[in-house]
Amino acid sequence: MFYDAILNDHGLPYDPIKAIVAPRPVGWISAMSAKGEVNLSPYSFFNAVSTRPAIVMFSSEGLKDAVAFIAETGEFVCNLASYDLRDAMNATSAPLPRGSSEFIHAGLETAPSRLVSPPRVAASPAALECRLLFIRQLDDLEGRKLERYVVFGQVVGVGRGTRHMQMGRLVRHALPGHTQRGEVGGSNRTQRPVIRPVTRLVHDAASRAQTLSWPSANGLSRRVSSQKRLIRFCATCSR
Repeated sequence: MFYDAILNDHGLPYDPIKAIVAPRPVGWISAMSAKGEVNLSPYSFFNAVSTRPAIVMFSSEGLKDAVAFIAETGEFVCNLASYDLRDAMNATSAPLPRGSSEFIHAGLETAPSRLVSPPRVAASPAALECRLLFIRQLDDLEGRKLERYVVFGQVVGVGRGTRHMQMGRLVRHALPGHTQRGEVGGSNRTQRPVIRPVTRLVHDAASRAQTLSWPSANGLSRRVSSQKRLIRFCATCSR
């Protein structure tokens, strides 16, 4: 099968591009307006694009509240969306009126950030505090302005729960020989709680990740995430 992506003449009920570019990490963005209004919303067009300095980006289809608030104040927080918070994350995608709190709507508690004004999700295992670099409205090949906005921010602070740390790293997956509860060889040895990040799959489906490992050419262990257990997004509200 081949189709012209500009004509979008695939004749299918769903856009294949979203199925091809998957899984995608979820950027759970909290932002604050100049008036102090707080927005929390998930974006599946999200990723890190640089390590030193640490830079992240997310893209919004339409000028949604998060983008408008960030344009006003120049700050935002990327909260790690974990499997345990999947329902609350999904609830924050609801199209609430501007000024209404997604935190309250989803039953989430806020926690103060250290270096920026927008609060973080208190229950999230990790949060990236960011300051705005720039917002770019996209153009197509014909030079026409699109209602697509990409936000780039530099990470200025990283908050993480110490109970999710193991030797300075976030425990994203159970270690070999460990059960999810941390039992090793039948002993009572405890293991840090496992973080299970939520990623976006196809259209209204999401997943949590499990890890596979194999040796790389330099002898270091290479890890890759495979997907497990579908979660349903609010199909009409997801970004």
